[in-house]
Amino acid sequence: MKNMAIFASGSGTNAQKIMEHFENSSDVQVRIVLVNNPEAGVIQRAEKFNVPVVKFNRQQFSKSNDVVDILVNYQIDLVVLAGFLWLVPANMVEAFPNKIVNIHPALLPNYGGKGMYGDNVHKAVIAAKEKESGITIHYVNNQYDDGAIIAQYTCEINSGDTPDDLAAKIHKLEHQYFPQVIEDVILK
Repeated sequence: MKNMAIFASGSGTNAQKIMEHFENSSDVQVRIVLVNNPEAGVIQRAEKFNVPVVKFNRQQFSKSNDVVDILVNYQIDLVVLAGFLWLVPANMVEAFPNKIVNIHPALLPNYGGKGMYGDNVHKAVIAAKEKESGITIHYVNNQYDDGAIIAQYTCEINSGDTPDDLAAKIHKLEHQYFPQVIEDVILK
């Protein structure tokens, strides 16, 4: 059995799709959800799947080994960032080399980096008059959105699309592909 940890900061729709995907798996289990936002909607989503939730602060995450120790204690094989906005610290990247996966709501290497998340990304893509956008699933290193790309999936941008329209298309891609790519990565 492979053990997964999910990090999230917000509502947790991607985390929910991942938990649903692995709910009855005999090969992979979501062992823990870690959150940096004590008000995050993902907390209630995790509770519905009986997945333990651990809340942490920036000090515990960036200035100590507290979070790495939690992951080690839960015998985590893969760390999944699902709407988690903080830069992963070097000690965690070193403890889990090529074992941390993130999803980004654009086609990297474009529209990535610090501050490029959610509507910021969609507004930038539309302002640049791009014809397509999509998602990038990638490994995490010490820089925002810079790790090796695992998979990308695209969607068309229509001339009248708003950032909300594009966000809906991106969410559909995330929910469709992220759980399966995670399964492929953790079981390889």
